Amino acid sequence: MAVLDFLMSNMDRHHYETFEDFGNETFLLHLDNGRAFGRHSQDEPSILAPLAQCCRIRRSTLLRLRLLSHPDFRLSDVMRESLAQDPLTAMAPLLSEPHLSALDRRLETVLGVVQTCQDRNEDVVYNDLDQYDYQQLEDNP
Repeated sequence: MAVLDFLMSNMDRHHYETFEDFGNETFLLHLDNGRAFGRHSQDEPSILAPLAQCCRIRRSTLLRLRLLSHPDFRLSDVMRESLAQDPLTAMAPLLSEPHLSALDRRLETVLGVVQTCQDRNEDVVYNDLDQYDYQQLEDNP
């Protein structure tokens, strides 16, 4: 989730509040403020801490992220095309061009973190693709 949260700059799962009105019997409270896609010009690298600390990513996720960084399949272009299907886009764009550009910039940051992990560790990519029976997929498309 850290990767998706970083791409859209969603801080909600990465910060929390506490109630202290009850003395020593405090508790955590997670709030969803709907802050995704808030600031296109500011990235919050702390969101990627789980990825940078654990240095583990599924192979299927990494392959998709690499594909979305390719000039022919850029994440911003895919999002722009998808958002064009939304009826609200006729009234006002759901994401501005700076927000779409921020997706590409943040994706490069994510891939950089993964590369740093791979430079330091051997076992970074978890191969989740071996579990699929490709013959069954070919027989039942």
